[in-house]
Amino acid sequence: MAQTSAIAARGEGVAVPAARCRVGSDMPDTAIRSKYQTVRSATTTLAEGISAEDQMVQSCPEASPTKWHQAHTTWFFETFVLRPFLKGYQPFREEFHWLFNSYYNSLGQEIPEKSLRSVFSRPSLAEVLGFRTHVDREMDRFLASGADEEATRRTVLGLNHEQQHQELALTDIKHAFFSNPLHPSYLESALVGEKDAPVSKLAWHNFNGGLVEIGCPLRVEDPFDFCFDNETPRHNVYLQPFQIAEREVTCREYLEFISDDAYARPEFWLSEGWDNVKRAAWQAPLYWRRDAEDKTGWRVFTLMGWCGLSALLDTPVCHLSFFEADAFARWRGCRLPTEAEWEFVASQTTVQGNLLDTGTLHPTAARGVGIEQLFGDCWEWTASAYTGYPGYKPLPGALGEYNGKFMSGQMILRGGSCVTPASHIRATYRNFFSPATRWQFAGIRLAA
Repeated sequence: MAQTSAIAARGEGVAVPAARCRVGSDMPDTAIRSKYQTVRSATTTLAEGISAEDQMVQSCPEASPTKWHQAHTTWFFETFVLRPFLKGYQPFREEFHWLFNSYYNSLGQEIPEKSLRSVFSRPSLAEVLGFRTHVDREMDRFLASGADEEATRRTVLGLNHEQQHQELALTDIKHAFFSNPLHPSYLESALVGEKDAPVSKLAWHNFNGGLVEIGCPLRVEDPFDFCFDNETPRHNVYLQPFQIAEREVTCREYLEFISDDAYARPEFWLSEGWDNVKRAAWQAPLYWRRDAEDKTGWRVFTLMGWCGLSALLDTPVCHLSFFEADAFARWRGCRLPTEAEWEFVASQTTVQGNLLDTGTLHPTAARGVGIEQLFGDCWEWTASAYTGYPGYKPLPGALGEYNGKFMSGQMILRGGSCVTPASHIRATYRNFFSPATRWQFAGIRLAA
């Protein structure tokens, strides 16, 4: 099993606004090589505690096997950095160019069905790790020789891409272990139990609204000062006066929603959400199961195995779809925040919270001090559909497929989760999933 100390010690991700990686002109090669090694080593740490058999499992359509995550992130550097920029580069294995392509249609052939990733007994895990070693060696040689600005930008993008897959790998292995009849644990560690007293009643913070700026400024002068293209351009938005909850919704509060028979009451649900409730027989968040031995009547599956809900009542509820988050908000007589409201609030604080670097790997209870849990614990569904900002332009070429082509049928989430690297999140970061998605660490913050 993976060890808590190893997880807590690593640092990964997109640069945090308060401490962006700005490199002096005298040592750019050292900085990018160090960052590359740190991120790539973090992926190794995440995967080293699970078996080769574990790394082949793909338990739901949204997920990918851990072995595939390790190969695809390596493919990114070979495809977008080494092949076009390193003269004389010899690919590790030519078939990998299409085998580990995910959705970059302009690059040509790819595996037609994502679900087929779980049948790749070959290449073996050992060969995938050999692929990683080969690319890491060539990348270090290339970066040491002095990569130009465009190659550096692609490398930084690749590192952030890998950090996204680190979070996905943990999300996917949780679902894989939940789907296993033995319900194994990823981490042998005890969860933080219930506090001595319940968290305080949900409090609200008022904002006057007005004309505000959101989005990440497009920076061209510093390849290390990173944001994704879908966070740009920075632009004006007018906000009406609004209120936002000072913490995320807890399991205790969501249990009240369940106890009020809300999953059987169509008046709270969007039409498509109600169809999903009936079709999939939703009765609770994804990892909740009935358990007569717990005083709440429920238990919850975590990366540390099963835990009675009674020990988690004050922690944020997670693994909810947008439809469930929206229905809960309606049931409470509230709504979800827009992404502009969320970003306006989050931009006034620093990036800190229960993120991957803590090693907790599960949401923890709020402390009751001001507006909390904006970063970490759970991704927060917003009321905003995923579209391009005014004036948005995707990256040129195949890299333009990274974000832009998914701007249809998706909803925005903000703030990161307990499995998001601390250096990978910022106030402008836009995550997106289809509204029925439940396998992510996604929860609720209310607005009014």
